[in-house]
Amino acid sequence: MIIRQARPEDAEGIAALWNPVIRETAITFNSVEKTIEAIAEDIAARHAFLLAEDQALLGFASYGQFRGGVGYARTGEHTIALAPDTRGRGIGRALMAALEDHAREAGFHSMIAGVSGENPGGIAFHERMGYAQVAVLPQVGWKFERWMDLILLQKLL
Repeated sequence: MIIRQARPEDAEGIAALWNPVIRETAITFNSVEKTIEAIAEDIAARHAFLLAEDQALLGFASYGQFRGGVGYARTGEHTIALAPDTRGRGIGRALMAALEDHAREAGFHSMIAGVSGENPGGIAFHERMGYAQVAVLPQVGWKFERWMDLILLQKLL
């Protein structure tokens, strides 16, 4: 497995991995599928957009500034997604370690994970990676005709 920085030409493969998550799960509250153009823009705009590959795309992780404004310039928020058949093989851990190393080297102090309350596997994954739950925002997400909680987890880098 290799981990590398994504390039705009990777956007189609990323869309193929990401859009079923958007369309079919409550892992993200977003219900609008990503276009190839939007993903290419994300690749350019994010601090890092890393891919894990082994003859095929296994997953990705990216991060950007948590909120706008200079006061948040050293706090990031990340996104991670894995191909369904790759879970439990250490790929998520490797992506997160590489992403956190990148953020640390870029001067970031803190990383935030916003995880759906309907994603206990995502919460457990982040806790295993050293993230601590710092907030529950009840009923802030709306998808599949129901309200969902957002769990915020944080790790000091």
